[in-house]
Amino acid sequence: RFIACPQLARTVQRCLQAGASPGPQPVLLECAPGPGILTRTLLNAGVRVVALESNSAFLPNLQSLENSLDGQLKVIYGDFFRLDPLVTGTVKPPAMRSDKLFETMGVAAVPWRADVPVKIFGILPQKKERNTLWRLLFALYECSSIYRYGRAELNIFLSEKEYQVLTAKPGEARAYQALSVLWQVGCEIQLLHTEPWSSFVTNLKNGGLAVPKSTWLPNDHLCLVRLTPQQNLFTGGLKPTNSATFIFMVKQCLAKPKSRLTDRLNSWSLDSGGKLLRELEIPKNAEARKLYPEDYRRLFEALQNSNMFTETWFHDEVLESIRKIN
Repeated sequence: RFIACPQLARTVQRCLQAGASPGPQPVLLECAPGPGILTRTLLNAGVRVVALESNSAFLPNLQSLENSLDGQLKVIYGDFFRLDPLVTGTVKPPAMRSDKLFETMGVAAVPWRADVPVKIFGILPQKKERNTLWRLLFALYECSSIYRYGRAELNIFLSEKEYQVLTAKPGEARAYQALSVLWQVGCEIQLLHTEPWSSFVTNLKNGGLAVPKSTWLPNDHLCLVRLTPQQNLFTGGLKPTNSATFIFMVKQCLAKPKSRLTDRLNSWSLDSGGKLLRELEIPKNAEARKLYPEDYRRLFEALQNSNMFTETWFHDEVLESIRKIN
């Protein structure tokens, strides 16, 4: 959460409003506003805010602020990072269903290629940062949860090391992973701001900063990153109905990043793998870590056209992979 740092709040407000298109602006969903420092800055700038707070200790002050305004602020008890839990039956607050949240916000679903219907601002939970990125990624590609309503824009603080992974390029040791490929195919990624860890409530009992350690990537800041889903994500052969297969293919290829792509294709019993790579102008000895994200998409679409992914064994592997991630 933010500490009492109005200057940081104003910086964030400028970042969130930068590049805004003329006309009515989308609703801004603020996750875990806490004492409402950023909330007040946004309200003063004329932004319509929905505050989603999971800590009941902060609710009275936020609700008092809500009551003093004329509909500009809506306060909801809930936890954004516990949306759509994988359980059946009644969901116990602060967990909640996205359809209930969007109904309360007054945000209706729009076509995928339409403008952004809602902007979401928050800080990823550090202990579950990687898992949260994977869950959001699956929701994006399957058009589920928040993405059932269109191209929801995420403006999130995440650790510098995870930002380095999301934006890594082919050949970068360790950093270039399946997560890199899938987020770069799925979203436009913009770094809006970097802020030292000391600007956030991350203190340990001994007075030190609770900064997650990283021995192989820099992690001196939290990065405010904008993730805007690509309008053309579902043109061509990639669709929400086969996106889980695309995710599985990328994960399998980069599980051993130094392996040759032809070896991976052969392990899938694809006899014409070499021919397929030649048609795509990909060197037959190319390592998995040397392919660009757009190459993985082209490879997937070519494999879809070859009917390779209709094999039952591959379908079963995909389902098993999804179960493990969930």
